Amino acid sequence: MSADNNQANKPYKVPAVEQAIRVLLCLADNGSNPKSLTDICQEVGIHRSKAFSILNTLNEHGFVKKNPNRKGYVLGPGLLTLAGKLLETLSLPRLAEPVLQDLAKKAGATVALGIISDDKTYVVAEYLGAPGIGVSSPIGYVTPITYGAHGKVIAAFLPEDELEELLKNKDLYFYGRPEKFNKKRLQEELVRCRRNGFALELGDIQQGMNAVAAPILDHNEYPIGYVTIVGFFTEAEAAQLGQLAVDAVKIISQEAGHMMLWQKANQRKSYTLISA
Repeated sequence: MSADNNQANKPYKVPAVEQAIRVLLCLADNGSNPKSLTDICQEVGIHRSKAFSILNTLNEHGFVKKNPNRKGYVLGPGLLTLAGKLLETLSLPRLAEPVLQDLAKKAGATVALGIISDDKTYVVAEYLGAPGIGVSSPIGYVTPITYGAHGKVIAAFLPEDELEELLKNKDLYFYGRPEKFNKKRLQEELVRCRRNGFALELGDIQQGMNAVAAPILDHNEYPIGYVTIVGFFTEAEAAQLGQLAVDAVKIISQEAGHMMLWQKANQRKSYTLISA
Protein backbone atom coordinates (compact mmCIF):
# COMPACT_ATOMS: atom_id res chain seq x y z
CA MET A 1 0.00 0.00 0.00
CA SER A 2 1.40 3.39 -0.94
CA ALA A 3 2.15 6.22 1.46
CA ASP A 4 -0.67 8.21 -0.16
CA ASN A 5 -3.14 5.40 0.54
CA ASN A 6 -1.96 5.13 4.14
CA GLN A 7 -2.53 8.87 4.58
CA ALA A 8 -5.98 8.69 2.98
CA ASN A 9 -7.08 5.95 5.40
CA LYS A 10 -6.02 7.92 8.48
CA PRO A 11 -8.84 9.66 10.36
CA TYR A 12 -8.42 13.42 10.37
CA LYS A 13 -8.73 14.95 13.82
CA VAL A 14 -8.17 18.40 15.27
CA PRO A 15 -6.58 17.87 18.71
CA ALA A 16 -8.01 21.03 20.28
CA VAL A 17 -11.54 20.17 19.11
CA GLU A 18 -11.21 16.60 20.36
CA GLN A 19 -9.98 17.85 23.74
CA ALA A 20 -12.91 20.28 24.02
CA ILE A 21 -15.34 17.45 23.25
CA ARG A 22 -13.70 15.25 25.87
CA VAL A 23 -14.01 18.08 28.41
CA LEU A 24 -17.75 18.39 27.66
CA LEU A 25 -18.25 14.63 27.95
CA CYS A 26 -16.32 14.65 31.21
CA LEU A 27 -18.67 17.28 32.64
CA ALA A 28 -21.70 15.44 31.27
CA ASP A 29 -20.69 12.32 33.20
CA ASN A 30 -20.83 14.33 36.40
CA GLY A 31 -24.40 15.59 35.82
CA SER A 32 -25.21 18.68 37.86
CA ASN A 33 -22.27 18.22 40.24
CA PRO A 34 -19.44 20.67 39.55
CA LYS A 35 -16.09 19.19 38.59
CA SER A 36 -12.81 20.84 39.55
CA LEU A 37 -10.15 21.89 37.09
CA THR A 38 -7.77 19.33 38.60
CA ASP A 39 -10.26 16.48 38.17
CA ILE A 40 -10.97 17.53 34.57
CA CYS A 41 -7.25 17.55 33.76
CA GLN A 42 -6.77 14.09 35.26
CA GLU A 43 -9.79 12.52 33.56
CA VAL A 44 -9.26 14.10 30.14
CA GLY A 45 -5.48 13.74 30.26
CA ILE A 46 -4.49 17.31 29.37
CA HIS A 47 -2.32 19.96 31.01
CA ARG A 48 -3.88 22.45 33.38
CA SER A 49 -3.20 25.46 31.14
CA LYS A 50 -4.80 23.73 28.15
CA ALA A 51 -7.88 22.70 30.18
CA PHE A 52 -8.21 26.23 31.58
CA SER A 53 -8.11 27.75 28.08
CA ILE A 54 -10.70 25.28 26.76
CA LEU A 55 -13.03 25.87 29.69
CA ASN A 56 -12.77 29.66 29.35
CA THR A 57 -13.57 29.43 25.65
CA LEU A 58 -16.55 27.14 26.23
CA ASN A 59 -17.73 29.43 29.04
CA GLU A 60 -17.73 32.46 26.72
CA HIS A 61 -20.20 30.66 24.45
CA GLY A 62 -22.34 29.37 27.32
CA PHE A 63 -21.46 25.72 26.74
CA VAL A 64 -19.80 25.51 30.16
CA LYS A 65 -20.35 27.63 33.23
CA LYS A 66 -18.34 28.09 36.37
CA ASN A 67 -20.17 27.10 39.53
CA PRO A 68 -21.30 30.15 41.57
CA ASN A 69 -18.96 29.18 44.43
CA ARG A 70 -16.13 29.20 41.86
CA LYS A 71 -15.01 25.70 42.85
CA GLY A 72 -15.84 23.78 39.71
CA TYR A 73 -17.46 23.64 36.31
CA VAL A 74 -20.75 22.27 34.95
CA LEU A 75 -22.35 22.16 31.51
CA GLY A 76 -23.93 25.45 30.44
CA PRO A 77 -27.40 26.18 29.00
CA GLY A 78 -25.81 27.49 25.81
CA LEU A 79 -25.73 23.89 24.61
CA LEU A 80 -29.50 24.12 24.23
CA THR A 81 -29.13 26.81 21.60
CA LEU A 82 -27.48 24.17 19.43
CA ALA A 83 -29.88 21.51 20.62
CA GLY A 84 -32.79 23.74 19.59
CA LYS A 85 -32.15 22.84 15.96
CA LEU A 86 -32.00 19.14 16.80
CA LEU A 87 -35.18 19.34 18.88
CA GLU A 88 -37.12 20.00 15.70
CA THR A 89 -36.65 16.32 14.86
CA LEU A 90 -37.61 14.97 18.28
CA SER A 91 -40.99 13.66 19.32
CA LEU A 92 -42.57 16.57 21.19
CA PRO A 93 -42.24 19.25 18.50
CA ARG A 94 -43.33 16.73 15.85
CA LEU A 95 -46.23 15.58 17.97
CA ALA A 96 -47.29 19.13 18.82
CA GLU A 97 -46.94 20.41 15.26
CA PRO A 98 -50.53 19.88 14.05
CA VAL A 99 -51.97 21.28 17.28
CA LEU A 100 -49.75 24.37 17.25
CA GLN A 101 -50.15 24.97 13.53
CA ASP A 102 -53.90 24.92 14.04
CA LEU A 103 -53.53 27.27 17.00
CA ALA A 104 -51.39 29.68 14.94
CA LYS A 105 -53.95 29.65 12.14
CA LYS A 106 -56.86 30.34 14.51
CA ALA A 107 -54.93 33.06 16.31
CA GLY A 108 -53.52 34.67 13.17
CA ALA A 109 -50.33 35.13 15.17
CA THR A 110 -46.99 33.53 16.01
CA VAL A 111 -47.14 30.45 18.24
CA ALA A 112 -44.01 29.13 19.98
CA LEU A 113 -43.26 26.07 22.08
CA GLY A 114 -40.57 26.58 24.72
CA ILE A 115 -38.76 24.66 27.43
CA ILE A 116 -37.06 25.73 30.65
CA SER A 117 -33.39 25.24 31.45
CA ASP A 118 -31.83 26.70 34.57
CA ASP A 119 -32.71 30.42 34.64
CA LYS A 120 -33.56 30.69 30.94
CA THR A 121 -36.18 29.52 28.44
CA TYR A 122 -35.50 28.18 24.95
CA VAL A 123 -37.84 28.11 21.95
CA VAL A 124 -37.92 24.61 20.41
CA ALA A 125 -40.66 25.11 17.81
CA GLU A 126 -42.34 28.06 16.07
CA TYR A 127 -45.42 28.40 13.86
CA LEU A 128 -46.45 31.53 11.97
CA GLY A 129 -50.15 32.18 11.67
CA ALA A 130 -49.65 35.58 10.07
CA PRO A 131 -46.47 35.54 7.96
CA GLY A 132 -44.88 38.86 7.17
CA ILE A 133 -45.97 40.77 10.28
CA GLY A 134 -42.46 40.78 11.74
CA VAL A 135 -43.15 38.76 14.91
CA SER A 136 -40.85 35.79 15.26
CA SER A 137 -39.42 33.57 18.01
CA PRO A 138 -36.90 31.45 16.11
CA ILE A 139 -35.81 28.03 17.30
CA GLY A 140 -33.07 28.37 19.88
CA TYR A 141 -34.26 31.86 20.92
CA VAL A 142 -33.29 32.45 24.55
CA THR A 143 -34.97 34.65 27.16
CA PRO A 144 -34.69 35.01 30.94
CA ILE A 145 -37.04 32.71 32.83
CA THR A 146 -38.97 35.75 34.09
CA TYR A 147 -39.57 37.26 30.65
CA GLY A 148 -43.05 38.46 29.67
CA ALA A 149 -46.14 36.25 29.51
CA HIS A 150 -44.35 32.92 29.64
CA GLY A 151 -42.30 34.17 32.61
CA LYS A 152 -45.55 34.84 34.44
CA VAL A 153 -47.00 31.37 33.81
CA ILE A 154 -43.76 29.76 34.96
CA ALA A 155 -43.76 31.86 38.13
CA ALA A 156 -47.45 31.22 38.77
CA PHE A 157 -46.98 27.47 38.97
CA LEU A 158 -43.73 27.35 40.92
CA PRO A 159 -43.87 26.08 44.51
CA GLU A 160 -44.20 28.96 46.93
CA ASP A 161 -40.64 28.71 48.28
CA GLU A 162 -39.16 28.71 44.77
CA LEU A 163 -41.30 31.67 43.75
CA GLU A 164 -40.10 33.64 46.77
CA GLU A 165 -36.51 32.82 45.89
CA LEU A 166 -37.06 33.83 42.27
CA LEU A 167 -38.50 37.20 43.24
CA LYS A 168 -35.39 38.00 45.26
CA ASN A 169 -33.44 38.42 42.02
CA LYS A 170 -32.44 41.98 41.20
CA ASP A 171 -33.22 41.71 37.49
CA LEU A 172 -36.79 40.56 36.76
CA TYR A 173 -38.12 40.86 33.21
CA PHE A 174 -41.86 40.24 33.61
CA TYR A 175 -42.58 43.72 32.20
CA GLY A 176 -39.59 44.02 29.92
CA ARG A 177 -36.98 46.16 31.63
CA PRO A 178 -36.19 45.30 35.28
CA GLU A 179 -36.91 48.89 36.39
CA LYS A 180 -40.56 48.41 35.34
CA PHE A 181 -41.07 45.52 37.77
CA ASN A 182 -44.06 45.95 40.09
CA LYS A 183 -44.37 43.20 42.70
CA LYS A 184 -47.96 43.99 43.70
CA ARG A 185 -49.09 44.01 40.07
CA LEU A 186 -47.29 40.72 39.42
CA GLN A 187 -48.85 39.01 42.45
CA GLU A 188 -52.32 40.01 41.25
CA GLU A 189 -51.55 38.66 37.78
CA LEU A 190 -50.23 35.38 39.17
CA VAL A 191 -53.49 34.84 41.04
CA ARG A 192 -55.45 35.34 37.80
CA CYS A 193 -53.02 33.10 35.95
CA ARG A 194 -53.53 30.21 38.38
CA ARG A 195 -57.29 30.67 38.08
CA ASN A 196 -57.43 30.98 34.27
CA GLY A 197 -54.49 28.77 33.30
CA PHE A 198 -52.82 31.46 31.17
CA ALA A 199 -51.03 34.80 31.51
CA LEU A 200 -51.16 38.00 29.45
CA GLU A 201 -48.50 40.50 28.41
CA LEU A 202 -50.15 43.59 26.97
CA GLY A 203 -47.68 45.93 25.33
CA ASP A 204 -45.23 46.13 28.24
CA ILE A 205 -42.34 44.84 26.15
CA GLN A 206 -43.27 46.35 22.78
CA GLN A 207 -46.11 48.81 22.38
CA GLY A 208 -48.97 47.38 20.34
CA MET A 209 -47.67 43.82 20.49
CA ASN A 210 -49.36 41.47 22.95
CA ALA A 211 -48.74 37.93 24.13
CA VAL A 212 -50.50 35.13 25.96
CA ALA A 213 -48.91 32.01 27.41
CA ALA A 214 -50.05 28.71 28.94
CA PRO A 215 -47.74 26.43 30.94
CA ILE A 216 -46.75 22.86 30.21
CA LEU A 217 -46.63 21.03 33.55
CA ASP A 218 -45.12 17.69 34.50
CA HIS A 219 -46.93 14.98 36.47
CA ASN A 220 -46.15 16.89 39.69
CA GLU A 221 -47.74 20.07 38.28
CA TYR A 222 -44.29 21.65 37.98
CA PRO A 223 -43.67 23.99 35.00
CA ILE A 224 -41.31 22.50 32.41
CA GLY A 225 -42.30 24.49 29.31
CA TYR A 226 -44.91 26.73 27.75
CA VAL A 227 -46.91 27.61 24.67
CA THR A 228 -47.07 31.29 23.80
CA ILE A 229 -49.02 33.32 21.22
CA VAL A 230 -47.55 36.67 20.12
CA GLY A 231 -49.16 39.17 17.78
CA PHE A 232 -50.93 42.47 17.26
CA PHE A 233 -54.28 41.38 18.67
CA THR A 234 -56.44 43.39 21.09
CA GLU A 235 -56.72 42.94 24.83
CA ALA A 236 -60.20 41.46 24.43
CA GLU A 237 -58.89 39.00 21.85
CA ALA A 238 -55.96 38.10 24.13
CA ALA A 239 -58.25 36.58 26.74
CA GLN A 240 -59.92 34.41 24.09
CA LEU A 241 -56.55 33.34 22.72
CA GLY A 242 -55.41 32.46 26.23
CA GLN A 243 -58.13 29.85 26.49
CA LEU A 244 -57.16 28.46 23.07
CA ALA A 245 -53.58 28.13 24.33
CA VAL A 246 -54.77 26.27 27.43
CA ASP A 247 -56.80 23.89 25.27
CA ALA A 248 -53.81 23.29 23.00
CA VAL A 249 -51.54 22.50 25.96
CA LYS A 250 -54.07 19.97 27.27
CA ILE A 251 -54.15 18.18 23.91
CA ILE A 252 -50.36 18.15 23.65
CA SER A 253 -50.00 16.79 27.17
CA GLN A 254 -52.54 14.03 26.58
CA GLU A 255 -51.01 12.97 23.27
CA ALA A 256 -47.43 13.16 24.47
CA GLY A 257 -47.91 11.32 27.75
CA HIS A 258 -47.07 7.88 26.40
CA MET A 259 -44.27 9.03 24.08
CA MET A 260 -42.10 11.47 25.99
CA LEU A 261 -40.30 11.80 29.31
CA TRP A 262 -39.26 15.06 30.89
CA GLN A 263 -36.12 14.35 32.91
CA LYS A 264 -34.50 16.64 35.46
CA ALA A 265 -31.19 17.86 34.14
CA ASN A 266 -29.91 19.43 37.37
CA GLN A 267 -30.85 20.27 40.93
CA ARG A 268 -32.25 23.67 39.93
CA LYS A 269 -35.24 22.17 38.14
CA SER A 270 -33.59 22.33 34.74
CA TYR A 271 -35.07 19.95 32.19
CA THR A 272 -33.99 18.26 29.03
CA LEU A 273 -36.23 16.46 26.57
CA ILE A 274 -35.56 12.81 25.71
CA SER A 275 -37.43 10.21 23.71
CA ALA A 276 -39.29 7.60 25.73
